Amino acid sequence: MRTTVGIIGAGPAGLLLARLLHRAGIDSVVLESRDRAYVERRQRAGILEQGTVDVLREAGAGQRMDREGLRHDGIELRFDRRRHRVDFPGLTGGRSVMVYAQTEVCKDLIALQLEEGGPLLFEAEALAVEGAEGDRPRIPFRHQGREDVLECDYVVGCDGFWGVARKAFPAAVSQVFERSYPYAWLGILADVAPSHDELVYARHDRGFALLSMRSPSVSRLYLQVPADTKAEEWGDEEIWAELERRFATDDGWTLKRGPITQKSVTPMRSFVHEPMRHGRLFLAGDAAHIVPPTGAKGLNLAVGDVMTLVRALVHERETGSPGLLDAYSATCLRRVWQAERFSYDMTTLLHRAPDATDFGARLQLARLERIASSRAAETDLAEAYTGFPLD
Repeated sequence: MRTTVGIIGAGPAGLLLARLLHRAGIDSVVLESRDRAYVERRQRAGILEQGTVDVLREAGAGQRMDREGLRHDGIELRFDRRRHRVDFPGLTGGRSVMVYAQTEVCKDLIALQLEEGGPLLFEAEALAVEGAEGDRPRIPFRHQGREDVLECDYVVGCDGFWGVARKAFPAAVSQVFERSYPYAWLGILADVAPSHDELVYARHDRGFALLSMRSPSVSRLYLQVPADTKAEEWGDEEIWAELERRFATDDGWTLKRGPITQKSVTPMRSFVHEPMRHGRLFLAGDAAHIVPPTGAKGLNLAVGDVMTLVRALVHERETGSPGLLDAYSATCLRRVWQAERFSYDMTTLLHRAPDATDFGARLQLARLERIASSRAAETDLAEAYTGFPLD
């Protein structure tokens, strides 16, 4: 099998890359180790930055998002039993975010790829990446019980943290920067209307809590828990009681309860692999970087990677110059590190570490007071949350 761009992984990065390449007239093949049903129900991020929303619309993948997604013009910060709303459009010149689950983004992109794009092979396990230093890299893969080889001009690893693409980088050229956090998120889905019309980020002495949503009738909520927590350790009543404690305010606000349909625990980690390119092999999304979910940056960073790569490939085709491809890693990493910085700041601002001191707690409250009282500090948060430029 032969193509211009071999894409490993049919998450949002790989699917959007295939879609944008198709619209640019560049052929590709997508290899995904899981089946379609698994990809379409894999729960991940739900917040789309303004730039991501714009890209999906331009790619022809925004119709259902615009019908069913929930535009949010701000978030609420809670601390010391008080509430402070951050107004995104007023602070950023009109930018907002969209609540639309990654599962739905993937469903939309899969349908478009199967209808209009190049081959998308499910249950096709990439075994390795070979020859990245040469002109014809290869991806040996297994599909339907047979082994085959995909020959490409370029390979893009969108296969996540555990995929084969990053393993093809020689140790001599690889640098890894990472941090594991001593806490995790216990997340629930509940069949109840959201208790607030925007996301609520709560800092509490007992730990962080987040109120989010998947639709007007389904709530998504999170509690900070110890890193080694198992979801089944928490009973439903215990979860709701703890959420009520952490979201409590002095103005009579109440949390709506409903049947919990899903529980899961999400670890907290920061990770960056440098560089993001080796020869004709490129990394995008979680294969290259991971952020703690506090900053809502994971999927959006993947979109930034994909946009940068598509522009570089189109530029080379139209001008013959590899300049933008050569700059791919450095270009992406500038944005990646800003997202890592913001996600780290949000995480340390709102979570209580196991070894937290009264001094540290006072600093957190002082930082939150600064955001609530300074337009400059509030604008910095709003600009980062709604998204760093994609160009």
